[in-house]
Amino acid sequence: MESIYNYSLEEFRDILTAKGYPAYTAKQVFDWLYKKRIKDFKEMTNISEDIRQLLEDNFCFFKLELIKKKESKDKTEKFLLKLEDESVIESVLIPKEKRNSLCVSTQVGCKFNCTFCESGKKGLKRNLKTFEIVSQYLKIADLISPKVINNIIFMGIGEPLDNFDNVLKAISILTHKEGVGFGGRKITISTCGLPSQTKRLADLSLKIKLAISLHSADDRKREELMPVNKKYSLSELKKSLKYYSDRDNYPISFEYVLLGKANTSIEDAKKLAGFLKGIKAKVNLIPYNGRDTKYSIPKKSEIDIFCRELKKRDIFFTVREPRGQDIEAACGQLRAKFL
Repeated sequence: MESIYNYSLEEFRDILTAKGYPAYTAKQVFDWLYKKRIKDFKEMTNISEDIRQLLEDNFCFFKLELIKKKESKDKTEKFLLKLEDESVIESVLIPKEKRNSLCVSTQVGCKFNCTFCESGKKGLKRNLKTFEIVSQYLKIADLISPKVINNIIFMGIGEPLDNFDNVLKAISILTHKEGVGFGGRKITISTCGLPSQTKRLADLSLKIKLAISLHSADDRKREELMPVNKKYSLSELKKSLKYYSDRDNYPISFEYVLLGKANTSIEDAKKLAGFLKGIKAKVNLIPYNGRDTKYSIPKKSEIDIFCRELKKRDIFFTVREPRGQDIEAACGQLRAKFL
């Protein structure tokens, strides 16, 4: 029996109309699931008893199991969640002023194995299904109520564009006005840069935010940091990003982890500025958190010099404040290791 959260509104409409029921019933089902958040088909009181029985016979309310929660001194919260096959993933809630951003996982593990990231150390086990992605939002929204989640970031464990279809269906549920109802710009996909999938995403015109894990604008250095660059060079990546940028009048975010003495030189800053030419862009500089002794935490002087070079070249950037480092919830630290 499948989770009811695995289906889009259009799929529900097709299922119900094929049985002779009116199409509008699908909207009623979605309203009960995502607005009223019921957990029992019997509670769908404005739907006929035979439709409720149809749903009960064919679908279930799968729930992610919360194994453990950790809270950082900066109020960031990390949740260890167990899936139906006993695999575990992590989600992170990041509070800031009056907003709460939820960072969700899209895979169990990751195959891209960026050298500074913990998530890919043991490779990829499997893709998350649509309902497992959506259920991260539903589970944590229930846990933090009456606080609400304002933004969703696909930046947890896994590469979102490597699980393209399930991620896109999850986004359709999260943004549908009959579903959760998030505005597109409240959703961010963070990717290491897969050109063909980036172009596919551009053609869908979803009006969501795109963030690229770049970390170097030098092919040799990026290959060392991110093996994906051996398959997709910076020039190929840029073509896909230019394609995306030309179709969505909104800046692409570029994540750039500042690794001490590795990618923080004046020349590195110049190459970054050159790479960004022709793309509507903003850069998030992230000082390395020092998890792996292979890299060092950048000195303040390194960061200042790098920032000055970007400023001279009119690159819009911010230096991101690290969040959740003390509970291993910061960028690159997620690895589902509570157990």
